[in-house]
Amino acid sequence: MNQARDYFAHDGLFWRRMAALGAQRFPSWWVRWSPPVFGVAAAVALPRARRAVRSNLRRIRGPRPLWRDVLDTTQTFTTYAGCLAETLASGSKNDARPDVEVRGREHVRVAMAEKRGLILLTMHTGGWEVAGPLLAEHTHLDVVLVMEGERDASAREIHDRARASGGVRVIHIGPDPLAALPLVRHLADRKGAAAMQVDRAPSSGRVLSVRMLDRDATLPEGPFRLAQLTGAPLLPVFCARLGFRRYAFDAHAARTLPRRATPAQVAAVAQGVADDMTRFLRSHPTQWFEFG
Repeated sequence: MNQARDYFAHDGLFWRRMAALGAQRFPSWWVRWSPPVFGVAAAVALPRARRAVRSNLRRIRGPRPLWRDVLDTTQTFTTYAGCLAETLASGSKNDARPDVEVRGREHVRVAMAEKRGLILLTMHTGGWEVAGPLLAEHTHLDVVLVMEGERDASAREIHDRARASGGVRVIHIGPDPLAALPLVRHLADRKGAAAMQVDRAPSSGRVLSVRMLDRDATLPEGPFRLAQLTGAPLLPVFCARLGFRRYAFDAHAARTLPRRATPAQVAAVAQGVADDMTRFLRSHPTQWFEFG
């Protein structure tokens, strides 16, 4: 039963295979017009994910009438489906250059002036997977995406092939501390940047306590410890999908941590990042892909 549930989960092999088939093999119009249909189908077929999205929406923008909850929940699923199709089309006959807007470029320039590498803090929001190649193009940084291994290795393999075809470099890490060594070397290059997600607890369980969306929450400790170790600035950069192959990056002020940062200093920086996340989510409530 668990195997069947995992196979049909939102991040399972079934949906990934279907999305890859359509995005890479079907006519180009399919990439644009089919995701809303599949997004609605997923919202109907996945009640647990649907309830999670509705709960998150209420955290972000408070309670709303039922019709508004249904509309926003469906919008979240269809936005996710659009992002997935556009990512999986990378390197295929349906690949195309997206339109990108970078807001807060001054924060990127200030962080790059440190010449200590850069840790880009991202969330599972619209278009986060395009962060690597698009930010590399717009900032001339050598960006890698840092991800934990997915639950379904076969589904991850499908996605990783598309990422590689689109020029996205991914480093998968787990609870082993030695897994971070390639990141340290990468950040030693002043043009090196690592995009790390901070909206989900890591498998290691090592987290920092913050207040986010007016509730107690946690952020993964790893990016902040990496900032201490390397001296690289932490730059929150959150992405939203505005439409078909249209994305906007919101960059916020960078923060640094000394190697011997006190717990209070680390906590203050983590809380500042959580505040940036809250502001972004309240501006883009249907962009957060938190289905668990």
